[in-house]
Amino acid sequence: MNIIGTVLLSVVCLNDTVIEQTQNMDEVVVVSTARQGQKRSLKGSAASIDEHLSVLSQVNLIRRGSYAWEPVVNNMQTERVSTTIDGMKIFYACTDKMDPVTSYVESGNLQTISLNSGLDGNPQATGNIGGSLDLRLRKVGFDNDRLHLNASVGHEFNGHLQVYGADAAVSTHSFYSNVGVFYRHADNYKIGGGEVLPFSQFRKVNFFANAGLRLAEHDIMEGTFIFDRASNVGYPALNMDVAKAQGIIASLSYKHLFEHDVWSTWETKVYYNHITHVMDDTHRPDVQIHMDMPGKSRTAGMYSLLTANYKQHALQLNADMYYNRLFADMTMYPGGAAPMYMVTWPDVGTLNAGLSATDNLQLSGTQALRLSAKVAWQRQRLNSDEGYNALKVFFPLMTNAYHQTTARVAASYLIRLNPFTLSIGTGWGSRAPTVTEAYGYYLNNTFDQYDYMGNPALKNESAWEMNVSAQVRTSTWNMKLEGNAFLFSNYIIAQFEKRLSAMTVGAEGVKVYGNISHASIFNVSLSSQWQLTPWLEWDGKVSYSAGNDDDGCALPLISPVAYSSSITFRQGVVEAQVGVKGNAKNSRYGEKYGERETAAWTIFNASVGIRYDMANMALNLRMGVENLFDRLYSSYSDWNHIPQKGRNVYINLELNF
Repeated sequence: MNIIGTVLLSVVCLNDTVIEQTQNMDEVVVVSTARQGQKRSLKGSAASIDEHLSVLSQVNLIRRGSYAWEPVVNNMQTERVSTTIDGMKIFYACTDKMDPVTSYVESGNLQTISLNSGLDGNPQATGNIGGSLDLRLRKVGFDNDRLHLNASVGHEFNGHLQVYGADAAVSTHSFYSNVGVFYRHADNYKIGGGEVLPFSQFRKVNFFANAGLRLAEHDIMEGTFIFDRASNVGYPALNMDVAKAQGIIASLSYKHLFEHDVWSTWETKVYYNHITHVMDDTHRPDVQIHMDMPGKSRTAGMYSLLTANYKQHALQLNADMYYNRLFADMTMYPGGAAPMYMVTWPDVGTLNAGLSATDNLQLSGTQALRLSAKVAWQRQRLNSDEGYNALKVFFPLMTNAYHQTTARVAASYLIRLNPFTLSIGTGWGSRAPTVTEAYGYYLNNTFDQYDYMGNPALKNESAWEMNVSAQVRTSTWNMKLEGNAFLFSNYIIAQFEKRLSAMTVGAEGVKVYGNISHASIFNVSLSSQWQLTPWLEWDGKVSYSAGNDDDGCALPLISPVAYSSSITFRQGVVEAQVGVKGNAKNSRYGEKYGERETAAWTIFNASVGIRYDMANMALNLRMGVENLFDRLYSSYSDWNHIPQKGRNVYINLELNF
C-alpha cells in the first residue's frame, strides 16, 4: 500500500548544507546504520539480504535452498515485482529463478532496502503490479568522517555458516570512496530433529567499490562497481544445483544540485550489468540424464531523474531506457547416445523506454495527495533462429519481433487528525509478458512436475488496485490496520495442454502460459506496538491473504494466516528480544496448480545485542538462537516443502573504527 506518511530521508551533502529529499516509501530496511523509526534485522550487517528483506511486512520469500530466496510482494512473484539496484534494471539469468536480483548484492555494500507496495512504484520501476524494491548501495558521501574502517565476522552453528566482511571509506569535501569485500561459506544445514539436509550448502564472495568526485560546488560524478560470485550452491528443492552465479554491475552518474527556488536536483545515470548462471547436476546421485544448463543476462541502461519543489508540490520527472538480452540453452547427455541440444530462452533482446511523473501535493497541514503515472514502450526480438524455429512449430503465426505498450497510474490521499491517520488509494497498471511467459521452451517446473512453454500470443496483463490504511498513534501505543485488493484482467498463468508430451524425464505433462479472463488477490494485516515501559516494548502482527482465479480456485503460493509477536528490552548498551512467529494451516491452497497443503507451525527465537562505544571505535556484539525448540517445519513458500533450519545458534561481531 502506498502510505505517504512513511518518509525516507536521503541526504545530499553539498557546500556543507544538507538537502532532505522526501520520497514515498511504504517501508525502509536500514542495513548498514540504525535509524530511528526504520526497521533493521537483528543480525545487523552479518544478516543475509534475504533476512533483511524478511523484516518488511509486505514481503514474503520463496525458498529453494538456503541461498538466494525469491522476494514476493503482496503475494506476487518476480513477474509482477520490479527490483532495481540504485535504480538500475537487472534481470536474472536462470530459467528456474535461482538467482533473483537481490542475490547479487551483500549487506556490506548496501545502505537501505526500500519498498513501494502496489502500482505506485519507484520512478525506474516497470511492470510493478505487486510492488517495487530498490536496493540502495552504501555511499559514505562528502564531508563525512575522513577515514572509516569496518570489520565484521559471524558464525551460525547450524550448517557452520561463516561470514566475514571488511570495508573502508574515505571522505573529504571533494572526494569520497567506499571499498569492501564480503564472504559467506555454509555447509549443509540440519532440519528440526537433527537430520542433515543434503545439497543446502553454498559459497559466495562479493567485492564492491564506489567513488564520488565533486566537479564543481554543485556538480558531482559518481561511479559504482560490484563483482559478486556464488559457487557450489545447493538447491535441495530442485533437481539441479549451481556451479556458478556471477554478476558484474557497473554504473556512472552525474548529479547537479540547483541553486533555484523550484528545481532541486538532476541526476543522470548510465549502467551495465552482465549476469552469468550455470546449473550443475554432477554432484547429484542417480542422475538419469546429465544436463548442462547455462544462462546469460546482459543489460545496458540509463535514467535521468529531475526533482523540483514548487509551492505545495514536490515533483519528480524521470526518463529511463534499457536494453536487455536473455539467452539460455540446455544440452542433455543420455548415456550411450548423441547429446541433445535445445534453446530454452531464444536470445530475446528487449528494448524498453519509459517516462514517469510523480507529484506529492501538500493540501494542508493535515492532508496530502500523491499522484503518479508512467508509460513505457517495449520492443522484443528473438535473435536465435534455432529458438525461433523451435517455437514456431507450436505457434506457426508468430513473428520474431513484438511491440508492447504498458502504463500505470496511481493516486492516494492521506489525512492526519491526531491521533488518527487515514490513507486511501487506487491505481491501474499493466505489464508485458516476461521472456519465460512469452518465449520459454520446455522449462521444467519442479513445483508441479510439469514442463512449461511460453506463448508469444499472450496479451498484456492489467490490474486495478485499491488500498486503505488506518492508524492510531499515541506516545506509547501504535496500531495500524491496512489492506489492499488487486483485480486482474488477462491474468497470465500456465494452463494444461494435453496435446503436447513432456520432454523431461519424470514430468507429468506440459503446461502453456495463457491469459485467463480475471483473477484477484486480497491482503489485510493488523500490527501493533506498545511501549510498556521506557525500556520494554511489545510488537505484534497478524495478516491474512487470499487469491482466486476465474473459476474461483485458489491461486498458488498465497500466504495463509501469518502471525508474529515479540518483546524487546532496551537498557543502556544492551538490547534483548524474545519472539514467536508462525503460520496457520494452509488449508486453502492451489491444488489446481500443483500446490499441496502445509501444516501449521510456530517457532520461538531469542537474541541479545551489546553495543559499546569508545573514543575511536564502536563494538557491536549480537548473539541469538532461532527455532529455539528445534521444530521440524516448512512453510507454504518453501519450494516442494523443503524443511527449514532446526535450532540455530549464531554470534556476530562488528567493529567500526
